[in-house]
Amino acid sequence: METPGSQSSLHRANLERVVRAVRLAGSLTQAEIARTTGLSAATVSNIVRELKDGGTVEVTPTSAGGRRARSVSLSGDAGIVIGVDFGHTHLRVAVGNLAHQVLAEEAEPLDVDASWVDGFNRAEALVEELIAETGIGREKVIGVGLGVPGPIDVESGTLGSTSILPGWAGINPRQELSQRLGVPVHVDNDANLGALGELVWGSGRGVKDLAYIKVASGVGAGLVIRGQIYRGPGGTAGEIGHITLDESGPVCRCGNRGCLETFAAARYVLPLLQSTHGPELTMERVVELARSGDPGCRRVVADVGRYVGSGVASLCNLLNPSRIVLGGSLAEAGELVLAPIRESVGRYAIPSAARQLSVVTGALGSRAEVLGALALVLSEMGDSTLLVDRGAGERGPAALSSVR
Repeated sequence: METPGSQSSLHRANLERVVRAVRLAGSLTQAEIARTTGLSAATVSNIVRELKDGGTVEVTPTSAGGRRARSVSLSGDAGIVIGVDFGHTHLRVAVGNLAHQVLAEEAEPLDVDASWVDGFNRAEALVEELIAETGIGREKVIGVGLGVPGPIDVESGTLGSTSILPGWAGINPRQELSQRLGVPVHVDNDANLGALGELVWGSGRGVKDLAYIKVASGVGAGLVIRGQIYRGPGGTAGEIGHITLDESGPVCRCGNRGCLETFAAARYVLPLLQSTHGPELTMERVVELARSGDPGCRRVVADVGRYVGSGVASLCNLLNPSRIVLGGSLAEAGELVLAPIRESVGRYAIPSAARQLSVVTGALGSRAEVLGALALVLSEMGDSTLLVDRGAGERGPAALSSVR
């Protein structure tokens, strides 16, 4: 039995500190582990050797500052994690291992709004297909990260707004998928997962305070404060799409008038162009045409950028983030949309907040949310449980730091 303050409990705590540092960073050199944990170089060396002998970590030669070094990451055969991302019009699933690789990934069109039963049926089938594709036993599945296009009520676990996914009213996504797959499921909204994905692998790396703005069928934001996703006590933080821009504007699906979403979301923007560009027009096609020089599409993209910039300016005045990462289909427009966003921020934000802000597009594209789902389940794994009853061979997941 370990007693507080004993050598065995101290050793256990040091093991957990090293595992936690590697898990959160993906991979670290031994010198970086020492700086991160505050442990001595000798202690880190001994712990890494113990974890390596037990199969918990992998150690590979690398270089740091021109010198030879050893990179430490958690073992790739310790288990697999699954990410599931429901968009309004798609389903994407990814399977990752603990050696920082995405082993299998698939996306397909899906009308998520139509039927939650159909959505979960397809998600369950696609998860099973991809696990089989990896050739790894199902018993190796550690957990699932699940993204849904709406706020999750913290207390009930159900979607917090029936106006966003009316067919999902009363459904507990975490419980439903967990019962189907028989493993722990961690759920969050798509904007938060996009923020987490970009924070771990993309345009948010190394940034402690940022907002990920997703403009697609709706408009939402994932907020990162001091390196952590901020959800608010009710789980609805970041609903930037429902900032009021015009009290006399169009009626929003939330019941208010003139929300940012009514000026920027695809469902409101596309009708502006369909009379001249056809009824089958999509936001992806609008962006493509805008990049090719189509004047109507360029104007619409610029207008959307200015509206989004107004919302971002309000966000800057409240939270003062250092970076805005734009995601969703609109992000593919690049400077055609970023420049108008910056223009509005410069006009409406407090000057000191505007000066400190960088506005960039996401690096992960349409994969941000599903990679964020992988990062979510990995980040929720407790370090203590990774070491239970496994002696020197404790194993556990690390947040993926790179993908193929």
